[in-house]
Amino acid sequence: MKINKNGNMKQTILGAGGSIGIELAKALKEYTSDIRLVNRNPKKVNSADTLFPADLTVREDIFKAIEGSGITYVTIGFPYKTEVWEQTWIPFIQNVIAACLEYNSKLLFFDNVYAIGGNNIIHITENSPISPTSKKGKIRAEVDRLILESIDKNNLQAIIARAPDFFGGTAKANSIVINLVYDNLAKGKKAQWFCNSKVVHSMGFVPDLAKGTALLGNTQEAYNQIWNLPTDPQRITGEEWINLFATELKKGNKHIVLPNWLVSGIGLFLPIMKELAEMNYQYDRDYYFDSTKFNSYFKFTPTSNAVAVKQAIEQLKYTSKTDDKRTTTR
Repeated sequence: MKINKNGNMKQTILGAGGSIGIELAKALKEYTSDIRLVNRNPKKVNSADTLFPADLTVREDIFKAIEGSGITYVTIGFPYKTEVWEQTWIPFIQNVIAACLEYNSKLLFFDNVYAIGGNNIIHITENSPISPTSKKGKIRAEVDRLILESIDKNNLQAIIARAPDFFGGTAKANSIVINLVYDNLAKGKKAQWFCNSKVVHSMGFVPDLAKGTALLGNTQEAYNQIWNLPTDPQRITGEEWINLFATELKKGNKHIVLPNWLVSGIGLFLPIMKELAEMNYQYDRDYYFDSTKFNSYFKFTPTSNAVAVKQAIEQLKYTSKTDDKRTTTR
């Protein structure tokens, strides 16, 4: 296993302002001192970071952002609307691939598992067939296809690194478990879950996912493959997730389940619920994410779910106190 620790190699994060991008910037310090953070209004994570403001829907900005990069990481999350995804994802990834080929940059795409649908999510491995059953899934499947095709036909050096739903780090607005479970329990309300709380639902811990992404990007032998990022192998249900949060918060573990029809119905009034409704297949059956390949190859032990919940809650409380101080000092 050849791990690159060349401190002079520029490594660029496209979409550096999200929870994964922030934690990835922290993790990359182990491999390089030349980190470029790219989004509309980038902010430093490490003192030596280079900030590169850019509109990643503009081809010219993408090329300028990638120029000179030894490795380019894609961690961007476009607004969670099918219409926006249809307009942005394919042109974006086509431009990223073209720029990486032009400037001889390796590419690591931080992916979700939307391209895998139906009962194929019952046990998700790197060999699970691309089988989208949602509009967003079809878009992500096309993104994956374009990357894999460029590996085969154009000698692109690339990795597709997949992650399940996640929480931890600064992930809050885009974390289902934080919004449905933590926020409600913290307010003394019943936790909520989609469809069926008695089936398995894997979730990744953001700091582990980021460490895994950095490690893959800096391991030459990892390229031109799909990898599932490190996730606790415990088969844990929605109810068990709720119990972990309730125990840590010292709250009751009562919860309500939002059935398929209710999620769809609420979508008539709340746009985000409309967008989530097509993803209900991830909650009405087992959704197990298997990262054995990564854990075995790198001898990596993911943070246990219980410890991850504890650390995530500590981070949320710390962030809340920090925000309160900022508010009172203005």
